[in-house]
Amino acid sequence: MPCAASGGKVASIRLLFALSGFHRVDRGAETALLSVAQELARTGASVTVAGSGRPRPGTAYDFVHIPVVARERFERLPAIPCFRNETQWEDAIFAARLGRATDIASFDATLTCAYPYTNWALRHGGRKSATANIFVTQNGDWPAFARTAEYRLFACDGLVCTNPAYLERNVDRWNCTLIPNGIDLDHFSPGPGARAALGLPQDRPIVLMVSAFIDTKRVLDGIRAVAELPDAALVVAGDGPLRQEADLLAARLLPGRYYRLTVLADRMPDLYRSADVFLHLSKWESFGNVYLEAAACGLPVVAHLSDLTRWILGDAPYLCDTEDAGQLVNHLRRALAGGGEPTTDLHRFRWAAVAQQYADFLDQTVTARRQRFRNA
Repeated sequence: MPCAASGGKVASIRLLFALSGFHRVDRGAETALLSVAQELARTGASVTVAGSGRPRPGTAYDFVHIPVVARERFERLPAIPCFRNETQWEDAIFAARLGRATDIASFDATLTCAYPYTNWALRHGGRKSATANIFVTQNGDWPAFARTAEYRLFACDGLVCTNPAYLERNVDRWNCTLIPNGIDLDHFSPGPGARAALGLPQDRPIVLMVSAFIDTKRVLDGIRAVAELPDAALVVAGDGPLRQEADLLAARLLPGRYYRLTVLADRMPDLYRSADVFLHLSKWESFGNVYLEAAACGLPVVAHLSDLTRWILGDAPYLCDTEDAGQLVNHLRRALAGGGEPTTDLHRFRWAAVAQQYADFLDQTVTARRQRFRNA
């Protein structure tokens, strides 16, 4: 039967959100799915979150701790099928322990964005029940779209596409819906910065990147671009395998003007407010929570011009071909000189509205899964 609730359709439904990074790191995927879990729990769903971190105070959901070996330990291992990077090694350990720590078949639906191992574990655990498996494209839609290697084994009962391009190329094969990520506009908003508390310079403009140190995020290109702005400092909040290469390049091109740091989630608004311009050089994103966070704090956003950034940011003035070094530096100079206000309606991305879309899709997908299970 459908799961009904006032204003939504989640009361009495049991949900399991599973991702190894939950409560241990605060990357985009973890932040997005935990925000959805929190909103659904507040509106009446029985929500359990499984991750490798520790319980946090104030959550409306229950938390299950599943220990893992952190992905950083696997950064130097060679890439092989099913273990193509350090993330898949961590995912494999988490998934192996997930079934022992939770009764997957007791849930009405499970949600993850990790493939292959967590997706496989959730499907295996619910194979003899009416448990619906939902895959969210936080880290890309490649598992749902590809037909090679381990991706041939992908399956789900519902696919949440986080941008229109993902929906377009998957809608004919999977039960799909388009749901963006969201933002807490009470948390991310304009206000005074905290440069002194964060150890940042107070006598020069700051360009901020919030990014993993991996190839696709192009932090090294950001270093090269800011090096062309003699008075500006570059602050990068993040970590990843290319951290040392970035440090060496910055020591050569940005001596005394480069800051790499890690900031807790509750201090991120202070970091955004302490900057003058936000820079993000990834040419593709599943969504890009950072675009919303920066815009909500009043920062001009310099980013790669694409259908996705237009969909999120509207007619933002500093979107450009970031592979053109001259164009990129010019847009950074203009953004530092002119500032700019958000040109998109950020209220449509409020987490309450996003969670309502999840509730509607869960109701539909759980109902369909139950019907197929009864008819099997």
